[in-house]
Amino acid sequence: MTLLIKNVYLIDGMGRAPAKADVLVKKDRIFAIGSFPYYQANQVIDGMGAYLAPGFIDINNDSDKYLTIFSNPSQKDLLLQGVTTIIGGQCGTSLAPLIYGSLGVIKNWSDINSINVNWGTVREFLNSLSRRVLGVNFGTLVGHSTIKRDLIGEDFRDLTKNEINVFKGILERALKEGAFGFSTGLSYQEGLGTSYEEIKSLLSVVSKYKALYATHLRDEKKGLLPSVNETINLANDLKIKTLISHFRPLIGYKKDYEQALKLISENLNVAEIYFDIYPFSTSTVAVSTFLPIWALRGGERNIKENLKNLAIREKIIGELPRFKGEEVLISYAPRHPYLVGKSLKEFSDNRNLEVRNGLLALMELTDFQAVVFYKNISILGVKEAMRHSQAVIASNSAAFADDFKVLKPDRALKTFPKFLEMAEKSLQGLLPIEEAVKKITYLPAKILGLKNRGLIRDGNFADLTIFKDGKINTVLVNGKIAVRNGEFQNVLGGRVLKREL
Repeated sequence: MTLLIKNVYLIDGMGRAPAKADVLVKKDRIFAIGSFPYYQANQVIDGMGAYLAPGFIDINNDSDKYLTIFSNPSQKDLLLQGVTTIIGGQCGTSLAPLIYGSLGVIKNWSDINSINVNWGTVREFLNSLSRRVLGVNFGTLVGHSTIKRDLIGEDFRDLTKNEINVFKGILERALKEGAFGFSTGLSYQEGLGTSYEEIKSLLSVVSKYKALYATHLRDEKKGLLPSVNETINLANDLKIKTLISHFRPLIGYKKDYEQALKLISENLNVAEIYFDIYPFSTSTVAVSTFLPIWALRGGERNIKENLKNLAIREKIIGELPRFKGEEVLISYAPRHPYLVGKSLKEFSDNRNLEVRNGLLALMELTDFQAVVFYKNISILGVKEAMRHSQAVIASNSAAFADDFKVLKPDRALKTFPKFLEMAEKSLQGLLPIEEAVKKITYLPAKILGLKNRGLIRDGNFADLTIFKDGKINTVLVNGKIAVRNGEFQNVLGGRVLKREL
């Protein structure tokens, strides 16, 4: 089976300027690049002057956290954005390894009873997923919170020396079995208060295997600079490749963010640090993340007890961030789908509550499982950050089925087209198109150590995307046409990916 893509401007992923070329695909690989006006292929795609790029790599994806990698295996909304590969296991949360077979760590994001867990180790998880048909390629990191929760429950304390040794053994096995790296979520319940020494000890295993460390920072607000400094120190001490997850310029912290970017730039000679970001002004967050850090300690049981105590409840309300209720939208509310799409103001008004009291009521009603949209990101800061040499673009979202009871965020539908549109429009002055493509192809592949993808090169897998004016026309996944003329073809060519040692 041969496929000829002709009349395109090839952007190879390395940052080179577009060049007119034809690309010949045989089976699942790129066979040749050049000019083939007389080649008789089984199929021909005429790009009509559009760009041809490597398939886009979403290095921070949540389709595992929401379990839509199982319930929505086509991942259609990602394919329609030109994405061919996604990486899960972010922010300390992964679907493997599981010591006791429980997915309790993701219960605030998904209905964990909706699937049958028939795996424990990373190898078993990837093998189980391999038996399913997927629309995109999928790889995973190993989550700190997933393993720690299994080891000590909701105690959320520092690990003992023996527990760290057990953890290191589990982590080493996971990396040997194909995980691309290790992630922490240091501002989530399970990650709160985790010591520098604990992280450093665990990262010694990641460093040994030259894998990736991805981290959700301890603090993205007043403590942003110390959090970034800590990350730089870990990267330097362990000589480890590091990715700061969804590194957002939050409104009200402009100077802190600018200084943090400067810190990263100034330390590139000692610390290989990257960050991912998306081109929108809205965050998608679990409702519990609004709570002050001290109120999150002790786990969910302790939070519920605190909210029953009127004095503590008032203290929490006093420390909640100031926001406009109409700018907070309920995106996901398990067992209460009628709430999806309502603003926090509507929810609160219906209960005769002030919005901050309403927020706590929403937490209690949904058992802390609600997810909301929250406008708290400076779009001007985002545009500046995306130009940074260490920035990669990621959705930080899941691909939801059309019947999933959720309000889909923009970044679930158009992260990559929006970024390309911003780059292509000269008025934005964002990036040359070849540099923009590099940030969603070669650079994430390099960070991950992902071989034979992320570049248009002879012998590489035929993950390819044709686009123009920010619109995706055609997508190939391992040589199979998944999207043509902007329409999903119901062809699923994805594979489970394992890191090669």
